[in-house]
Amino acid sequence: MTIITLTTDFGLKDGYVGVVKGVILGICPPVRVIDISHFIAPQNVLEAALTLGRTARFFPPGTVHVAVVDPGVGTIRRPIAARIGEQYFIGPDNGIFSVVLKQADEQGARYDFIHLDNPAYWLKEVSNVFHGRDIFAPCAAHLAAGVPFEQLGSAMEDPIRLRIPEPRQTAQGWAGEVLHVDSFGNLATNITAEMIGMSKNMKVRIGGAVIQGIVRAYGERQSGELVALEDSAGLLSIAVVNGSAAQRLKATLGTPVEITYS
Repeated sequence: MTIITLTTDFGLKDGYVGVVKGVILGICPPVRVIDISHFIAPQNVLEAALTLGRTARFFPPGTVHVAVVDPGVGTIRRPIAARIGEQYFIGPDNGIFSVVLKQADEQGARYDFIHLDNPAYWLKEVSNVFHGRDIFAPCAAHLAAGVPFEQLGSAMEDPIRLRIPEPRQTAQGWAGEVLHVDSFGNLATNITAEMIGMSKNMKVRIGGAVIQGIVRAYGERQSGELVALEDSAGLLSIAVVNGSAAQRLKATLGTPVEITYS
């Protein structure tokens, strides 16, 4: 059974997610629809790209990932589909697939792209403000139902890519920034645990606080303590045990993080 995943900034209040699922199931009833997230911050394409980068690789070959964070809907931005390795991605051409493309480059995986310009696979009436329902959902459903990828539109080679902030090495260690704040208030940075190791002599500086060393699990420290650790995606993460590092440090996306060694 083919899987279609959904990643959006729609929330769950207004029925947008439900109607997208209705379109998909109306075209391909046997498909399994999985929600990755519908609580991406509104119009935050980078957050959606990072979320896909954390999750898509855990799905089986043939999965179709639909991602809709689309502030440019109805403009000249293209609706696109990508075949990246053994999975498919459908959404707006605004950089939303940048992280999975970067991962593919690092792994030497092949990819190709389609401009979704074949209206035979859209709904008959297309709104200028809801391509998630009228273009992306039906194209994903037709793909899951067996329509060849190439029939969905015209080949293209120039998808938009976001600039993903990269850490830089300094004379004392590393300088980076917060890339993601999760619902617990944990702060994921763009510094990987592989870069910095697990040295107890390392200091992490963020928001005026200094953290000595890295722990392996939250439970190694008392409730309320500020800690640094490797998160499930392999990134350096700042957390408060049983609390919110974002609130404690008043940190958000882009907050600087510095690693030094003593």
